[in-house]
Amino acid sequence: MSGEQGWGSAEGFSLSISLPLSHPSEVVFFRPCHPQPHHTMRGENVTHVKEFILVGFPTALWLQYLLFLLFLLAYLFVLAENTTIIFVVWTSAALHKPMYYFLASLSFLEIWYVSDILPKMLDTFLSQWRSISFEGCMTQLYFFSSLVCSECVLLASMAYDRYVAIGHPLRYSVIMTTGLCVRLVVFSYVSGFTISVIKVYFISSATFCGSNVMNHFFCDISPILKLACTDFSMAELVDFVLAFIILVFPLIATMLSYGHICMAVLRIPSSTGRWKAFSTCASHLTVVVIFYTAMIFMYVRPQAIDSWSSNKLISAIYTVLTPIVNPLIYCLRNKEFKGNLKQSLGIGQAPGEDPVLHY
Repeated sequence: MSGEQGWGSAEGFSLSISLPLSHPSEVVFFRPCHPQPHHTMRGENVTHVKEFILVGFPTALWLQYLLFLLFLLAYLFVLAENTTIIFVVWTSAALHKPMYYFLASLSFLEIWYVSDILPKMLDTFLSQWRSISFEGCMTQLYFFSSLVCSECVLLASMAYDRYVAIGHPLRYSVIMTTGLCVRLVVFSYVSGFTISVIKVYFISSATFCGSNVMNHFFCDISPILKLACTDFSMAELVDFVLAFIILVFPLIATMLSYGHICMAVLRIPSSTGRWKAFSTCASHLTVVVIFYTAMIFMYVRPQAIDSWSSNKLISAIYTVLTPIVNPLIYCLRNKEFKGNLKQSLGIGQAPGEDPVLHY
């Protein structure tokens, strides 16, 4: 970095520059005042990054406040609906069944998922303080990756639950016991958080110097690696292999479960019975399609459409809209859950319905 002062965050202080009122839409970032060079193995001077600058959504100041209000309402709504699901499942004895344990676990995951990303985003909208420390960025990345990976395995476990319910209805209570349900949920979280430890370790081991401006609203893998100034092929390889394991294998398991579900449904003689059986897993199938569609557009799309604006838009839809929609998809069609919700609120009685037929 000889000859000029870089954007890398070094030890020293940073200045927040106020914007003139005549140009409210311009975004000014932070420039470190005293970078301290270090030497690489090749003898080159580099300024090691101690913090990143999240570009977020660079818009006019009034629009920043509007976005703050919209995302705050979305955040509160996600917390409210998912907390309600957990509360109803916890307090209603009629819902103490594996399928509702899975649903409550998914709601718990969604709460932590949005809480990992939205608070920092809201702070950026309100205070315009866009910096995040290197350690804070890696921590946010770790929990984001862990929760996404855990959701992959959890959705596969829920697909297996639907297969047992439709393919072996008479043995459902024998096969899908509470103990098996707990083990599947624990395995989902353990596998997701363990794999993410390895991923984040290799990513954080890369050397970051020079620019620390990240064109995103949270710390994601691709925007972080784009700022690395040394060879990070090993980090990319490890991330690809682990992502393949944690994403593709659960997807294959989910597809196999639905393949068996389809064969079981086709063996039902009446069309009414076939529709009733398939409708029991329609909600879960919808959530799976939304989840993997978002994953493909975020991480597997062609380079030709890999623009920063589309990436942030898709990420915003996935991180905010999906946690809002998922509980609605699962619960609005579930008469048993709605009945117990009314009972918990003191406005109705829970109907005694077959738990297999509403998911």
